[in-house]
Amino acid sequence: MKKYVFILFLTAISITAQAQKGSKKGQGNDKEKAEEPIDYTENFATVNNIINTLYDVVSGKKDEERDWKLFKLLFHSDAKLITAGRNNEREFQVKFMGAGDYVKSSSKWITSNGFVKKEMRRKTEEFGRMAHVFSSYKTYNTEDENKEDSEMRGINSIQLLNDGERWWILNIYWTQETWLNPIPAEYLD
Repeated sequence: MKKYVFILFLTAISITAQAQKGSKKGQGNDKEKAEEPIDYTENFATVNNIINTLYDVVSGKKDEERDWKLFKLLFHSDAKLITAGRNNEREFQVKFMGAGDYVKSSSKWITSNGFVKKEMRRKTEEFGRMAHVFSSYKTYNTEDENKEDSEMRGINSIQLLNDGERWWILNIYWTQETWLNPIPAEYLD
């Protein structure tokens, strides 16, 4: 009888030790730890927050990774990013992209060159659950915002929707300033 109790005791210790070993797996190893989800709720809570986040998330120093996950979360699943202007052959063109398309086409250049986008002036109009933001901007390849001249200036026309829980960007349509099409004084800083 003592023999059976002893064997049962050893078996229980063995099972307990193995269970503890299995539960400790990954606890001391950062690579195996699951990342805690980031709470982005505040980024979408107001029109101002979502527009500020839009500018912040694309801006950064050369070789500084951007939070493209957050960028994509700003946009409704059917949102469009629309750019208009003249191509190298001086032909006017319009390009439509989803948020993922924008990341694919722009993220490498933005990260490898450094890209800072600063808002100059904003005009916001809201009605019910919709908002429209006219936002003029200037961009730099560095964070030197005290430079005399920016690399580019333009205007974003941003349409937003509040679904009752948060704000979403539905569309951004932007065009750059040219000598033929200067930004009106009312949209300059």
